[in-house]
Amino acid sequence: MREFAKLFRRLDETTKTNDKVSAIRDYFSEATGADAAYALYFLLGNKLKPSLPTRIIRRAAMLGAEVPEWLFEETYQWVGDLAETAAAMAKGSSHGGPETLAETLSERLIPLLQSASRTQRSTRKSPSSSDERLQIDQALAMTLIELWSRYDLLERFVLNKLLTGNLRVGVSTKLVTKGLSQWCGVPTEELCHRMMGEWEPSETFFEQLVAPEYSGASPAKPYPFCLAHPLPEGYSGQNPVGDFLVEWKWDGIRAQLVRRSGRTYLWSRGEELLEGRFPEIELAAEGLPDGLVLDGEVLGYREGSPLPFTLLQRRIQRLKPGVKLLGEVPVVFIAFDVLEHEGKDLRQEAYQQRRSLLESLDLGGVSGAETLRVSTVYAFDDWESLFQMRDTARGHGAEGMMLKHRQGRYDVGRVTGTWWKSKVTPYTIDAVLVYAQRGHGRRAGMFSDYTFALWDEDRLVPFAKAYSGLSDQEIVRVDRWIKENTQKKFGPVHEVPAHLVMELAFENLQESSRHKSGIAVRFPRIVRWREDKQARDADRLEDIRKMLRGEGGSGLEETE
Repeated sequence: MREFAKLFRRLDETTKTNDKVSAIRDYFSEATGADAAYALYFLLGNKLKPSLPTRIIRRAAMLGAEVPEWLFEETYQWVGDLAETAAAMAKGSSHGGPETLAETLSERLIPLLQSASRTQRSTRKSPSSSDERLQIDQALAMTLIELWSRYDLLERFVLNKLLTGNLRVGVSTKLVTKGLSQWCGVPTEELCHRMMGEWEPSETFFEQLVAPEYSGASPAKPYPFCLAHPLPEGYSGQNPVGDFLVEWKWDGIRAQLVRRSGRTYLWSRGEELLEGRFPEIELAAEGLPDGLVLDGEVLGYREGSPLPFTLLQRRIQRLKPGVKLLGEVPVVFIAFDVLEHEGKDLRQEAYQQRRSLLESLDLGGVSGAETLRVSTVYAFDDWESLFQMRDTARGHGAEGMMLKHRQGRYDVGRVTGTWWKSKVTPYTIDAVLVYAQRGHGRRAGMFSDYTFALWDEDRLVPFAKAYSGLSDQEIVRVDRWIKENTQKKFGPVHEVPAHLVMELAFENLQESSRHKSGIAVRFPRIVRWREDKQARDADRLEDIRKMLRGEGGSGLEETE
């Protein structure tokens, strides 16, 4: 456990890629198989399930430090991180027993999580009184206090992150595999493929993973996804557009459809097996030959047009959708690449060759109802024509366009020059800051999480939240203004007078009964602080409704 905490600190204290790779290599060269398996599991972003309810951590911190709830909450708001706050308040040892990471997990953390989970299930089945629930929480908190007492500050912090499922170490999958590869000698791309799909952190798995010859292959295993970089500014002036084939960038779920051993497996980009969630796709794929892997997009689709992503989310959240939902949100799988055919890995072949093979598969004929489709590709003679077509993306239910190099391989992760994405110009609107909360991480203690509103007649209606877009210097100024002008507090939320106006950008919008404004937006962020405008100059909800009806163009910003 101590060595894993030291690894976390080494990774957290440097921004240099080579130093991170060295830290990972050094750790695996010393770790036992069981510890290495767990460390790899967490470095790749996996979590312990279930996580510990945060109320237990709060209670344990208050009891252990003997502080009232109001003082803990004030401290937490200034620190900005629950795991760090609780670790600092707890009392522990800097010379505890030399437990391995696997021992800490199997003997302490996992039993605590299982106990908390059993308690939650039992209280849901037979509701307890508030006093009984308090006693249960108290017992779990005392167990956590005893656990903290065995570790030093850094170890307690890492433990808390593991318990809450929020351990982030700032390393990509490729960087982790590079460090592992330097130790074991297996090429990084091969390691990436071996780690795809569902697996449990065990010594057996880890030994198979790093062995020269891999014996853990499963027919369900997908390939590592190839990802796109945003098209850089100026690229079109230096490179021929004829080198690329272009297709729509859909707003759905990126997925691989794997057909092997007479079964179909549908994997999300997050390496989650989507079994049972899209039965119409699985049924249509039964006619596909074995040894076939397709890369594509799952889209909500009705009457020849894509459905909004928020409707597709209803399908994502249901493990086994009912007949009504299947009818309300039908889906299709739009294939845009073939990675394996007749059991042969095609990723090293040129994209144009893979594309020709994909088009020869007649997926529409296989699925009958065209649940399986092949994306349409376009070729352009000039960049201006491409960008003109890209700007019509919303009318096609798309986000923009994808550019794929004709000779490009199907690489692992983001590799410059293979795939580019070019999104349509975002919507923009001027909104008024009305609420703020303190941020987390490096912005802890500063107000950097904002809620914005638009005018509806003579009142401001909350419209969107945004967390990014301002410079560090601007955040300092806004933070100072909020502290000097807070009117009311609702827990961590501070209400401020209508004064600051920001220009917001967002990718898409649609009607929503869950939002006060009646409209939901995707990926809102701050473009700039409009110090030249007063609150009364901000836009109105009716302006957004015009956008929704297609009357407002891509934005309402005036040329001034």
